[in-house]
Amino acid sequence: MNTKFKQMLIDLTEQLNFINLEIDESIAKSQKSVELTLIAIDKLKKQFLKNKTISTDNEIDFFRNIKPKFTSLYIYHNAIFKIETKMPHGGERITKKYLNKELKKLKRYFDNNLDFYNYYRTGSSYLDYKYFVRGNHDVKLRLDSYYFEADHTFSTTHDFKIAKILAHDLVQVYIETKIHKISKKEYKEKSQLEPKGKIIWTSPKVALTEILYALHTKGVFNNGAAELKDIASYFEEVFHIDLGQYRRTFLEIRERKSDKTKFLNSLEDELLKRMEETDESF
Repeated sequence: MNTKFKQMLIDLTEQLNFINLEIDESIAKSQKSVELTLIAIDKLKKQFLKNKTISTDNEIDFFRNIKPKFTSLYIYHNAIFKIETKMPHGGERITKKYLNKELKKLKRYFDNNLDFYNYYRTGSSYLDYKYFVRGNHDVKLRLDSYYFEADHTFSTTHDFKIAKILAHDLVQVYIETKIHKISKKEYKEKSQLEPKGKIIWTSPKVALTEILYALHTKGVFNNGAAELKDIASYFEEVFHIDLGQYRRTFLEIRERKSDKTKFLNSLEDELLKRMEETDESF
């Protein structure tokens, strides 16, 4: 890589690292990064076009190995800006769904450009004279529409494709990291609900149903605002049991001829018995 181009890339990377440290908010950070990369690309263009004559080998090297490193940073930060500004407001499940859709978009681009992706990743060079020399466009090469809008003095048919490959690698890491953080948070929250040792309800389901309705009726959860179905779901998760049709079970309890609260009464009896035992060890 030309020493001057290399220093320009080092300078840009340092500026982007500084922004990453100084700005916490994702949208502001990506917006500032986009602005810096555009300035750097403009400087790169001016420096490159100063060369009135350039060998084919050097031209190929520039458009395959140098320019894409700059352009990929622009594509990456611009993609993050779009992802963050379009992020839906809602729960973590909605956010994960949105991020997974963004991952599928990356995969679609990969699938649509698989041949070139393999060509680039395997270090092939037999088509470099077509891909990375200006003015050698061939419509049979499945050109991006971007090429026809670009400045052909500073673009080839495939330097932008390499930039997108490099950028998509970074975007994929960014998205997967966000998804991992959400999943980790969900797991942590779930694990906090569960006891360290697995506690399983081993008495009959009807007994737990008695407790469920008693506690709901007493209004002991969320100052009485918790709904019956939410308490039931919580019991099922914590005690590893399926309460089934607990509403129907309650109706059957209500229809008992005697001792309608049989399990609750047995709890009272056992507790009183324990209290009366003088030599009880706590």
